[in-house]
Amino acid sequence: MAQAHSKLAAAPTAVPPLRERVSEAEWQARVDLAACYRLAVQFRWTDHIYTHFSARVPGDEDHFLINPFGYTFEEVTASNLVKVDLDGNVITDITGVGINHAGYIIHSAIHAGKPEYTCVLHTHTPAGIAVSAQRDGLLMLSQHAARFFNRVGYHAYEGFAVDVDERERLVKDLGNHRVMVLRNHGLLAAGTSIPEAFQELHFIERACAAQLAAQSSGAPLLIIPDPQAEEAAQFIEGSRHSGRIERHWNALIRQLDRETNDYRQ
Repeated sequence: MAQAHSKLAAAPTAVPPLRERVSEAEWQARVDLAACYRLAVQFRWTDHIYTHFSARVPGDEDHFLINPFGYTFEEVTASNLVKVDLDGNVITDITGVGINHAGYIIHSAIHAGKPEYTCVLHTHTPAGIAVSAQRDGLLMLSQHAARFFNRVGYHAYEGFAVDVDERERLVKDLGNHRVMVLRNHGLLAAGTSIPEAFQELHFIERACAAQLAAQSSGAPLLIIPDPQAEEAAQFIEGSRHSGRIERHWNALIRQLDRETNDYRQ
């Protein structure tokens, strides 16, 4: 009778942490995008699990990062951001929960159609939704609004963003702008970097909040004249590479890190 020979089961191979499996550039993008989610919590810009921020993976034009569907913004970290391709296929997802299809439609539209923008931020704040529902949209009622004079796209409401065909219209309506009002829906901001996109979102959100506050007072409204609004917008365009965006972003990160830094995990 042949003697049975027992074998020891091979020990499972440990999977290195995600940080060790991605490039330094991708990891930094993950940290910065996770910071955007946490800053949105601080500014009360969240809609629980139903809005999305995304960023292109540096060095890989066909992949972008977005939040796992079902995680609140305060739960997003650098590691649990989901990497997907422009067709919606999941590349990396340590959570296993996948992404929201509606978020994919909106974000993939901009990443595919506007490759110069590496970051896309979309919100459903009360102020943003309220202005999106106003016939005249963003009014030149504040200095915050003036920076966007003739520099806002408008996209008509088409129902829940589940139709792939809508992506072409989203890109067309954004045009050459960095911000867009999604009618009866919310706001969208894009940028050539994560800090730039966040600054655009910061000011469009503030402009919408100021508009509602002014309108709610019931007092007659004073609209900034077109020449002065255009002058303000040109000033912002001219100072885009002056270091202001980086100063703002660095201050935001210091503000966030005083409260928490677990988004970096």
